[in-house]
Amino acid sequence: MAHTLVDYEDVDPVGGGLHFLRDALDCSNLGVSVLDVEAGWSGKPHDHEDDGQEEVYVLVEGAATATVEGETVSMSAGDALRVDPGATRRLDAEEDSLFVVAGAP
Repeated sequence: MAHTLVDYEDVDPVGGGLHFLRDALDCSNLGVSVLDVEAGWSGKPHDHEDDGQEEVYVLVEGAATATVEGETVSMSAGDALRVDPGATRRLDAEEDSLFVVAGAP
């Protein structure tokens, strides 16, 4: 099949409002997720040193901060943030927020 279509709301969320779409879309290399969270949500600090995955966070709606290697980056709707694989990152939603997250080695 040349394409796959899914509605992210049909994919069970993990860790709150995180919808991993890679498997549902049958992606070979690209990881893509939708993060749909309420104000006050905080993600866990993590990195992708082991798998070499670069990530891009696109804030579609809301306001949030990303802490990357101890540096706080304020984000508003429309902002896109790229993070190196080895950098520790954490997201915090200041208001109800919707992100699209893409990652690949």
